[in-house]
Amino acid sequence: MVRVCSDSTCDLSDEIVRKYGITIIPLHILLDDREYRDRVEITQEEIFEWADRNRKTPKTSAVSVPDATEVIKPMLDAGDELIIFTISSMMSTTYNVFNMVAEDLNATDRVHVVDSMNLSTGIGLLVVEAAVMAKEGYSAEDIVKEMERLRPKVRASFVIDTLTYLARGGRCSSVVALTGGVLRIHPKIIVKNGAMEVSKKYRGQIKNAVMDYVKDMHYVLLEARRQRVFITHTCKDREIVEEVRKYLEDLNYFDDVLETRAGGVISSHCGPGTLGVLFIE
Repeated sequence: MVRVCSDSTCDLSDEIVRKYGITIIPLHILLDDREYRDRVEITQEEIFEWADRNRKTPKTSAVSVPDATEVIKPMLDAGDELIIFTISSMMSTTYNVFNMVAEDLNATDRVHVVDSMNLSTGIGLLVVEAAVMAKEGYSAEDIVKEMERLRPKVRASFVIDTLTYLARGGRCSSVVALTGGVLRIHPKIIVKNGAMEVSKKYRGQIKNAVMDYVKDMHYVLLEARRQRVFITHTCKDREIVEEVRKYLEDLNYFDDVLETRAGGVISSHCGPGTLGVLFIE
């Protein structure tokens, strides 16, 4: 049996994970000297509350070797073959951890680690595609080959409400240049060649910035794969999310418009009020 796994940065909802039989392995969120497993031991709200209270950005760390081993070994013992997706290797050492565990378990022939070169549901899009193929009986080799073909077609971007989290965390160096007194600027962050960079800058209220961002993608969205598009966010304002959903549904193009809340890793680095529309070209 081919089993599809991902680290927790894929930001897929519990409903999607259950529907497609996906296994999630958590990264870790560090709040000073306390460590929490993403999606398991800490919520988005708790991260933001801690960050605001301490005026700090949480740190994150890769999937641990014990966590990876605990998940992988029973599947291998059951005779399964594994495809494991990870956050971009330029953003985390998680990719290296899984490869190391596969070597330690003498299972590099049955554990296929895929560097998504992406983050959030940019990973999730590939994970779901792989899970669908696995259910249809494709071999692990065929699935990995197809994911490598699709990987450069994934379009992941977000509009950020506050620059504070990215600037503090240093994960997107081009954001630092935007700080320093510029009011109400909302950068569009894209993932390119496995790293984050600023693509465009929107100004004004975050609601208007988000809708301008979505409308700017209108024609690109109409050339996307039809199966699904993700709205992934850290928004408290439901009105913003619903307006984006309505816009995407009114295109009458996608089979599924899926909403997910970003997990701890994306929340820690991008902060509250972040929203992205992610799809495969």
